[in-house]
Amino acid sequence: MTLLTRTHISGLLAAALLAATAYLLTAVPTFHLVSPMLFAVLLGLVARNLGVLPNGADAGLEYASKILLGAGVVLLGLRLSLPDVLNLGAGALLVLLITVAATFAAALALGRWLRLARTTTVMTGTGTAICGASAVAGMSAVVQKGKPRRGVADEPADSATALAVVTFCGTLAMFALPALARALGLSDIQAGVWLGASIHEVGQVVAAGGFMGEQVTQTATLTKLGGVMLLGPLVALVGYSRGRRSVGPASATGTRPPLVPGFVLGFMAAMLLRSVVDWSPLSGALEPVFNAAATLTLAVLTLAMAAVGTSVNLKTVVTTGGRALVFGLLLTKVTVAISLLATLALV
Repeated sequence: MTLLTRTHISGLLAAALLAATAYLLTAVPTFHLVSPMLFAVLLGLVARNLGVLPNGADAGLEYASKILLGAGVVLLGLRLSLPDVLNLGAGALLVLLITVAATFAAALALGRWLRLARTTTVMTGTGTAICGASAVAGMSAVVQKGKPRRGVADEPADSATALAVVTFCGTLAMFALPALARALGLSDIQAGVWLGASIHEVGQVVAAGGFMGEQVTQTATLTKLGGVMLLGPLVALVGYSRGRRSVGPASATGTRPPLVPGFVLGFMAAMLLRSVVDWSPLSGALEPVFNAAATLTLAVLTLAMAAVGTSVNLKTVVTTGGRALVFGLLLTKVTVAISLLATLALV
């Protein structure tokens, strides 16, 4: 692990300023449903391409975009509790498994068809299948690993593209699906499972459920959090696959990087810790701690994604943005259709 030193200070301060500005933007009524992570990566992109970052900031930005990003993903596990998710029932859990697996498989196929960069495909597919910007952040910690930050590197630009596409498509789904659920005559439980399985962001799911009532909101939110549990296994699988392809027998130094990234193991451990606490008599007493951890999680991920944004090659984003948007829209339609059919059959 890279140790934090004085050389990181200017870059970390720059990322913190960008993150704080992103939070201020979400206070604007029109933007309150948009993740601050999206604003952060866009602000980082603008700062880099306008040349307003301080000299010597790269080391701190590198630290934030890798080390702090992994820490944020670990903290994300504290939002999840197995007892709550299991209460959804076998049908809803099967809907989640089918939707995530089918969406990610469709993403790989559509990405090849549209000739998108592999990293754009994987990150957009993960964000669409699981939990929007948080999933993009988690997967980017794997697909960016070991890549250069600047110059013509594609991965940071792919992060920005994936975040923008996933947020845009999730916002469309947030407004369209509640009305469609009513038109289809779905029950509150069915509507909640469908919204939770198909809309990208947790915040978007909560907002969409709010259009339909308390029962739908509760079921949709719980379903979405159940889907977040699949982030760790999916990131681990992609990390393992990339590790096997890139490492070979051994690296030049004779050592092997871990095939399952350490932050994924941390994510799973945090999730198990939350589950144990929720099963114990300490559950109520520690709820304020977990609420504070949720706030810290978003802050850390926002800071990290601001740093990722500073690595963006704007020309790459503009060049690939059109195809990426088509990809995101098609993939969202696949997710909506598959989750609806699975919900009707199993819930």
